[in-house]
Amino acid sequence: MAEPDTTPPGVSYVMPVYNEIHYIDDAIDSVLAQGYDGPTELVLALGPSTDGTNERVRARAADDPRIRIVENPDMAIPIGLNRAIRASRYPIVVRVDAHTELSDNYTALGVETLERTGAASVGGVMVATGRTAFQRAVARGYNSPLGLGGASYHVGGDEGPAESAYLGIMRRDELLDIGLYDENINRGEDWELNKRLRDAGHLVWLNPALRVTYWPRDTWQKLARQFRATGIWRGEIVRRSGGRSPLRYYAPPALVAASALSLLGVLALATGLLAPDTGPIALAVLTAPTALYLALLAALLLVRSSGETLRERAAFVVVVATMHFAWGAGFIGGALFGARGSVDRSRTES
Repeated sequence: MAEPDTTPPGVSYVMPVYNEIHYIDDAIDSVLAQGYDGPTELVLALGPSTDGTNERVRARAADDPRIRIVENPDMAIPIGLNRAIRASRYPIVVRVDAHTELSDNYTALGVETLERTGAASVGGVMVATGRTAFQRAVARGYNSPLGLGGASYHVGGDEGPAESAYLGIMRRDELLDIGLYDENINRGEDWELNKRLRDAGHLVWLNPALRVTYWPRDTWQKLARQFRATGIWRGEIVRRSGGRSPLRYYAPPALVAASALSLLGVLALATGLLAPDTGPIALAVLTAPTALYLALLAALLLVRSSGETLRERAAFVVVVATMHFAWGAGFIGGALFGARGSVDRSRTES
């Protein structure tokens, strides 16, 4: 009687790449260094980079047969991911990004979790970090419930069923069955994909022991562009789903709307549109949410912890406010008018 095959299933890593010259080597190295006993390949979907990224990737591919390349002239992330998945050869697909680095046991633990739970998609925790002072402040915003609302794939939690999976260790057949990533969604494509997996009766699972280092945007302009684009596409997804989304997604647009009402109240009182006898009361009601938010920012600025300097606290306050207002304003536009092909230009512009 033949012995059962105990070889771990093959794994295809898929990575969309565009203008990542400062991060691409570390991202590739973290994939190739995975301690996994099964066969592996890395399929990179190359966009039309202008910073030398593609030349570097082609040089790496010439030296390592595990690295394969598909062209992604459209530059869109979901299109690149789909091209890489279709070109992949193995039953397990692991999404990675050029701004990420996988922990050493990420693949082995992720595949074990897939097999143990029967899930179609498994994810872990994004651990944002930074090289510069501003990037470290952005990383703190990512890792804090004050920044991104406390989703389990940002702040961790208990292992179990999840709404979505960060990046994702997934079964290729199930991805093909649901039609892969929606190529009409330029941001939030992972959440939408996992929603369709859940709608199809599949299990999405969080294992917080899976850790991924993420390098966020490193300038204020890039951060604002990224979060505005992400907010627009979240608004588009909520628009498509008839408003069925976790409540945390509505907090930033509510803040933006409240701040706009506060400003209109101040202008109305200053121009006499609010009656002098009732105006101050109406203004107090209109400005209360904004005043509470400003008080929170002031507390973040004034309360010192872990030896932080005033400059570090100020950077964190700027980051948090930028995340909330850029995302919230984008969400309102996307929910009301649709995304209309909006793209994230935070990697194409300085």
